[in-house]
Amino acid sequence: MTTRIDARFAQLKKEGRSAFVTYLMAGDPDPATSLDIIKALPKAGADIIELGIPFTDPMADGPSIQAAGLRALHAGMTLKKTVAMVRDFRNDDAATPIVLMGYYNPIYIYGVDRFLAEARSAGVDGLIVVDLPPEEDQELCVPALKAGLNFIRLATPTTDDKRLPAVLANTSGFVYYVSVTGITGSASADSKVVGEAVGRIKRHTKLPVCVGFGIRTPEAARAIAQNADGAVVGTALVDALRGSLDAEGRATAKTVDAVADLVASLAQGVRGAKQAAE
Repeated sequence: MTTRIDARFAQLKKEGRSAFVTYLMAGDPDPATSLDIIKALPKAGADIIELGIPFTDPMADGPSIQAAGLRALHAGMTLKKTVAMVRDFRNDDAATPIVLMGYYNPIYIYGVDRFLAEARSAGVDGLIVVDLPPEEDQELCVPALKAGLNFIRLATPTTDDKRLPAVLANTSGFVYYVSVTGITGSASADSKVVGEAVGRIKRHTKLPVCVGFGIRTPEAARAIAQNADGAVVGTALVDALRGSLDAEGRATAKTVDAVADLVASLAQGVRGAKQAAE
């Protein structure tokens, strides 16, 4: 079964370019503004949208994304409302793939079967659940695949050739390569090192490989996209959103444009990558 993610990568391959993947926290700074921002992303140049599920203990996230999660939680965002937001987005956009990214705890409490059924019917295409290793595939990964969702796995600089086959076993959609060790937003990605790592992963899988963590500028996005099938930007977008808020942390008239304008300039970087490589 072909998902929207599969279809998007097939289309980009024909166009000869890499994907630009954007990450934002669902419900940040409030549910209504968050939906407006997400609706603006495809027009600004996002090929795939990752939506964070707000959680109180996000251990892989740096300070910016942790703060975004807290803003969303304070604004009343929940897992149920995150799924509803995707449903609302789908009223106007049937093509852009949406991936929910987060931790297992909220899904487990909600109920795996109920969550997968609701996510699928709302128009969610894939899941990234950062704290479920391959050894726990029966918990969520296998049921998600059976429900028709892609389960996207993270590979890191410490994932060696011995570990990679286990990481890739039930992965679908794409592989998310974390370009730096540590939390989100903590360091910059080195495009040469990343290029070698992507090549190594590609020897083990035919799936597209997208690179995230440590990409903040159009130049960095372009350098990464020359070697990878996609560049993922999150912290820089979350920081742009935060910079547009008022003193009380509320959305202003500038908030949607602050994110969309940065997405547009980063997208230009990604789209220029293949031409630069030729």
